[in-house]
Parts: sequence; C-alpha cells; structure tokens
Amino acid sequence: MSYLASFNNDSAKQILMDIIRTVNQPENSKKLSEAKASAGKEMILMMQHVFPLVMQLQLEVIKLHGFPGNREGLVQFSQLIREMERDDMEIARLRSQIRAIYLPPIAINTTNDILI
Repeated sequence: MSYLASFNNDSAKQILMDIIRTVNQPENSKKLSEAKASAGKEMILMMQHVFPLVMQLQLEVIKLHGFPGNREGLVQFSQLIREMERDDMEIARLRSQIRAIYLPPIAINTTNDILI
C-alpha cells in the first residue's frame, strides 16, 4: 500500500489524465466507438458493452501507478477520487470526462426535478 503514501491531488490528476489518454489511443477509441454503436442509446446495452471496456482500461492505468489491478483496486481508486473531487474542480472535471464516455447525458426538467 505504499502507493497510498504518495497519492495526492497531483497524482490523482495525473492518473485521470493517463486514463483519458489511454481511452483516446486509436485502438481503444475504435473499440469504444464500436461498443457505443452496438449499444445505441440503450443504457443497459451501454453498461453491458461500453462500461466494461472503460473499466478495463482504467484498471490497466491504475495498476501502472501502484494500485492493485483488480476490482478492489478500482473501487479504492474511485473512492479516493470521489473524496478529492469535492475540493478540487480539476479532479471533478477529469472524472466527469471519463464518466461521459459510458454515461450518456440525461435530460433533466429543472422546473419539476423530474428525469425526462
């Protein structure tokens, strides 16, 4: 767990940027585009086809930064990022960029606070 001793806002931003770069590599971008095309606008299909690809890419990146390359490592990393994003707008922005890959925008009626 020595990776936690050096984990701070700067390293969090670096890892998030590395994830975005990895996602945008041509071969990964192609796989994600194909998965999105097969899912269409169906949220369940997005979670079945796109989400696992993004999670796998995130696992590969966080492993390079010392986190365990498994589900527990990804959960731990995600929890740390969620805590940090409360106080760091750049971390929140980068995390939102990653989430936008597998979570399409949702239209919200702000007048009635109802999802449409």
